[in-house]
Amino acid sequence: MIAILGKKLGMTQIFDESGVQTPVTLVEAVPSEVLAVKTQEKNGYTAVQLGAFDKKKTTKNKPKKAFIKEIRVKENPSYKVGDVIKVDIFTEGDYVDVIGTTKGKGFQGGMRRWNWSGGDSGHGSMFHRAVGSIGANTFPGRVMKGKTMPGHMGNEKKTVQNLKVIKIDKESNLIAIKGALPGHANSYVIVKIAIKKKKKAVKDGAK
Repeated sequence: MIAILGKKLGMTQIFDESGVQTPVTLVEAVPSEVLAVKTQEKNGYTAVQLGAFDKKKTTKNKPKKAFIKEIRVKENPSYKVGDVIKVDIFTEGDYVDVIGTTKGKGFQGGMRRWNWSGGDSGHGSMFHRAVGSIGANTFPGRVMKGKTMPGHMGNEKKTVQNLKVIKIDKESNLIAIKGALPGHANSYVIVKIAIKKKKKAVKDGAK
């Protein structure tokens, strides 16, 4: 299990020794504390519950961590409650999957939500951005499943895969990851070792 909890700070750029510019997203990955360990014998599945970012000391009975997530693992984990996971579990050049919640955009029409082309732009068209027909006639007599419609957009869980770790600052608990990450600035994310990159490496090695 190689994963850590973090907070998306925003985007910037990094230049290497040859002057090549790389766009990166900075993630503040403070040490994640192991809050609970789930085993196959006791819980029926294997996972590690992590917590990060201390809450303000306002109430005694509520969780002390602002961001708590459970990470599934294939085998019984070797971690114990109280263990701390830091950014040094990753190295520069690793590939990671980042899980976050996209920006919420409220109720949107079909042209913005699904990139509809829209109707004619002429003044006499009378049909520009409306939905129009959404189904067939008497047969099948219903709206087909999966029809794109206006509705709530964003604010949903999204995973961006195979992003490269460009730089790690252990003293400041920062990870610079190439490319864009889901969510707004200061939103929480989960950074995990890339699954597909590992599988691809094994497959290529077998050849």
